[in-house]
Amino acid sequence: MESEKQSELVYELDEKPPFFESFLAAIQHLLASFIAIIAPTLVIGGALALETEIPYLISMALIASGLGTFIQAYRPFGIGAGMICVQGTSFTFLSVILSAGFLVKNAGGSPSEIMALIVTICFFGSFIQIGLSQILPKIKRAITPLVTGIVITSLGMSLIKVGMTDLAGGNGAENFGATDNLILGVFVIAVIIVMNNFNNNWIRLSSIVIGLVAGVLAAVLMDKFSISELTVSSTVAIPVPFKYGFDFDLMLFIPLAFLFLISSVETTGDITANCMISRQPIEGPSYLSRIKGGVLGDGISSLIASLLNSFPNTTFSQNTGVIQITGIASRHVGIYVGVILVVLGLFQGLGEILQQIPKPVLGGAVLVMFGTVAATGIKILARLELDRRQIMVIAVSLGMGLGISMVPDALGQTPDLIRNIFSSAPATSGLSAIFLSFALPRTDL
Repeated sequence: MESEKQSELVYELDEKPPFFESFLAAIQHLLASFIAIIAPTLVIGGALALETEIPYLISMALIASGLGTFIQAYRPFGIGAGMICVQGTSFTFLSVILSAGFLVKNAGGSPSEIMALIVTICFFGSFIQIGLSQILPKIKRAITPLVTGIVITSLGMSLIKVGMTDLAGGNGAENFGATDNLILGVFVIAVIIVMNNFNNNWIRLSSIVIGLVAGVLAAVLMDKFSISELTVSSTVAIPVPFKYGFDFDLMLFIPLAFLFLISSVETTGDITANCMISRQPIEGPSYLSRIKGGVLGDGISSLIASLLNSFPNTTFSQNTGVIQITGIASRHVGIYVGVILVVLGLFQGLGEILQQIPKPVLGGAVLVMFGTVAATGIKILARLELDRRQIMVIAVSLGMGLGISMVPDALGQTPDLIRNIFSSAPATSGLSAIFLSFALPRTDL
C-alpha cells in the first residue's frame, strides 16, 4: 500500500508542470515551511536584543533560503540534489548561536559585534559541511541513529525554555508571566493542535501559520496588539556581505562545526525520503551522487546565508510530505519556491510586520516547534532496540547536555576552552554520546 501511495505522482522529477500548477504547488510548499524559515531569526533576534536588526535579518534569511532552494532544485555544477529540497534556517544551530551571542552581549558587545562573531563562525562552519559532503559514508560510522536521536532530543528540550519565555511575555517584559500572556500563548497552542488533527492535509501542513494568524487576531481582541499602530516601511532589503564586520573565536567554532556534522546526517535522511516519494533510486551511484550533491547544496546554502548575515540553512523534511500530498515531484517547482522566497525577502516591510507579532503568540508557536524537534529525536531513539549499554549512553548524554543547559554556572570556573565547547546542550550531548558509544563495550558481540 505504501509503495503504491508513493508511486501516485502527477508530475515526475524532471517534468515541467504548467505555470499555474507549479505556482500553486510552490505556495503549498511555502505554507508548510515559511514560519520555520523565519522563526529562528525571530528567536535569536529577540533573545539577543537585536530588535533594530530583526527586519533586515528576516529578509536575509528569506533570500538565503530562496537561493539555496533554487540551487538544490536546479543543481548547477552538480551542487544540489536536483529535487525539491526547500532550504531554511536550521533550529539545529540555535543553541550554539545563542551561546556565542550571549558571550559577546554579556561582555558588553554591541549588536554589530554580536552579529559579526555569529556570522563569521557560521561562514567557516559551512566549509565543514561542504567537505563532509564528500565523505558521508565514513561520517555515518560515528554519527549513528543513537547519537542523532540524542542530539535532536537534547536540542528540542533545551530550546523549550526559549519558547516558554516568549509565551510568558518575553525577556524583560514588565508583564512577564501575566495571566493574559499565558492565555494567549496557550490559545495559539490549542489552535495548532486542533488544526493538526484535521483530516484535510493542507490544514495540517498550515497549522503553525493558522495558529499564528489566530493568535494575532486574539491579541487584537485582547487589546494586546493594534493593527492601526502597525508600522511598515517600503525599504528594499539590499544584501551586504559581512555587513556587521568579521570576527572569529575558535572555541565557539568547535561546537558549531560538530552540529554541521549532525545536520549533514539529517539531510541525508531527508533526501532519502524525498527520493522514495519521488520514485528515485535509494541505492547505487545515482543515489550517492544525489546525496553528496544535496549535502553539498546545504553547505553552499549555509555559506550564502552567512555571507548575507543570516544563519545556517538545512533541508526541511516537511516538504517531502507536500510532494506526497500534491503528487508533484517536479524539481522545477523548487525553482518557483526559490524565486518566491527571494522576492519576499526583498521587502523588508515583511520582516517589520513579523517582528511585531506579540511575544506570547510567537512563543506558543515556537514552543510547539521546539517540542516537535524533541519528539522527533525521541522517535528516532524509539526505533532502536535499546539494550542496557544504549540506555546508559542516552541517560548520561542527555544528563550532561541538559544538566549544563539548566545550570550553566556549573562550568563557571572551568577554562574558556571547556566552557565554550560544552555550553551547548546538543554539542555536549552529542560529544558525550560519541565518546560513550566507542568507550562502552558492546553487549551484542
